[in-house]
Amino acid sequence: MGGGTVEIGVKRLDHGSDLALPKHATKFSAGVDLLAAIAENLTLAPGAQSLVPTGISIELPPGFEAQVRPRSGLANKHGVTVLNSPGTIDADYRGEVCVILINHGTKAFTIERGMRIAQMVVAPVSFVHWRESQDLMPSERGTGGFGSTGTMTPADQNSDTS
Repeated sequence: MGGGTVEIGVKRLDHGSDLALPKHATKFSAGVDLLAAIAENLTLAPGAQSLVPTGISIELPPGFEAQVRPRSGLANKHGVTVLNSPGTIDADYRGEVCVILINHGTKAFTIERGMRIAQMVVAPVSFVHWRESQDLMPSERGTGGFGSTGTMTPADQNSDTS
């Protein structure tokens, strides 16, 4: 099965005091829903973006991050997504969790107080030590960049090119 339980400190801010705390919607949900802690409805015109407060601050333990990700339903039905997806919240950040939403849809979209606007996934992070090197170990891919591993169709892969 997956990872264990991590205890996260969460502080309700005054403008989010009446909203539910983040929670997993189902037993195996990877993320928790983040809610809009706005005083008035906020309408995003097509192409518009806005920083939406959630009314909470969190205290992640060292070695963890929180990733703010889009909700698939908002993206699929309305074209609304998280602009800097995934947004990263570092373990030493203590400010309000906010979500940058953008409307890629063709119609205006209205965000209401308490609406589920994004999801947040807590994950472990690796701390690395960079070792400068003049030569890197060769690999099958080498220096192939964007699109270099996915340009063949199944028919190309099955053809005899020898």
